[in-house]
Amino acid sequence: MNAKQLLHEVKQGALHDKMMEIYQTEAHTQIQTARYEKAIKEFTHIFNHDTSDEAHIFSAPGRTEVCGNHTDHQHGEVLAASISDDAIAVVTPRDDMAVQLLSEGYDMMTIKLDSLEKNPDEEGTTKALIRGVLSCMKNRGYNIGGFNAYITSDVLSGSGLSSSAAFETIIGNIVSGLYNDMKVDPVEIAIIGQYAENEYFGKPCGLMDQMACSVGALCHIDFEDPDVPKVERIDFNLNSVGYSLCITDTKGSHADLTPDYAAVPDEMRQVAKILGSDYLRHTDRNDIRKNLSLIREKAGDRALMRALHFYQENERVREAVTALKENRFEDFLYTINESGNSSFKYLQNVYSPQDLKHQNTSLGLMISDVVLKRSGEKSAHRIHGGGFAGTIQAFVKNDFVEYYRKSMDELFGEGSCHVLLIRPYGGVMVI
Repeated sequence: MNAKQLLHEVKQGALHDKMMEIYQTEAHTQIQTARYEKAIKEFTHIFNHDTSDEAHIFSAPGRTEVCGNHTDHQHGEVLAASISDDAIAVVTPRDDMAVQLLSEGYDMMTIKLDSLEKNPDEEGTTKALIRGVLSCMKNRGYNIGGFNAYITSDVLSGSGLSSSAAFETIIGNIVSGLYNDMKVDPVEIAIIGQYAENEYFGKPCGLMDQMACSVGALCHIDFEDPDVPKVERIDFNLNSVGYSLCITDTKGSHADLTPDYAAVPDEMRQVAKILGSDYLRHTDRNDIRKNLSLIREKAGDRALMRALHFYQENERVREAVTALKENRFEDFLYTINESGNSSFKYLQNVYSPQDLKHQNTSLGLMISDVVLKRSGEKSAHRIHGGGFAGTIQAFVKNDFVEYYRKSMDELFGEGSCHVLLIRPYGGVMVI
């Protein structure tokens, strides 16, 4: 099917059932249908599409951390989820071992596949991610080949929803779909994406972002052995229990927060070292009680509290997973609130101690607490992601979502609150 035929199929509603599976509601499906049509038209215009070329559409979601705040870097456990916002790519194969790709809002880029070594001048760029994914797939024995692609994404950049992991996932799925019969395992695609980001892009990220984007649904990940993480997919439809996921950008500045972010794993590792290991996961929690004075003296009280948060947060991840499996959604909400409370009080990553005047996320959590109590329904809210600035997360009853959204927008500006669903798919070939 060429791009012209693909556009006709979308317009005629041939993808409606598939889109309903991915995007879950009729309203979301209608929005995505218009978006798909526009993307196909853009692709055809950009690449002067040859009607003999077979065209495909791929999708990869953003992700949200649900529970397990600052546990992955200590080889802990996390619960993450793919979200309804995604990146989509309209793609045709090429036979000249080159990639030509244009992302909406950016310039066209071309990469020759006969040279996939890391280019230091590309560090921190989209080119680095593409080259890194293709290089890693080739080194792992997968077929690679050229393609033309137009990509558009509604995953918010800088929101903690991981737009970069969605991009890496969609590139991995394009190569899997065009040249490997869509047989590259989603966990493998996640590991490939992390490699590209670590080694080519130059960002020392963990694996949680890529895993949640690639595997889809709710994803319980145990990093006890980070080279071979244990991944458990949990199929749970948030809409079926009448709730939505609200992510609010509190518009706080991320400038000069690197020392705050770095201090969290550094302090946890200090405690681990005192207990005879490199990471807290490989220590005995009971040994903390035996060494309270020594830890306070050598690492400080905040480091001790952050270590205790780690142990408790691992338990909360397991509690949240069990509650979802047993359809105890109110217990799940209780656990998420406990996670948020621990992050605020003990992990202390809700505001920066360097700037006590500006506490956007603290204020957002406080107003969320006040507003959500008015609903009379169970809810949950907490800091989202790394913390100190940026976004907060809330699970809100559908009937109350619009009131909550307006309250957040009044506080932080129109369009600050984004209403999402947890989608049942990770990276996919839509057609």
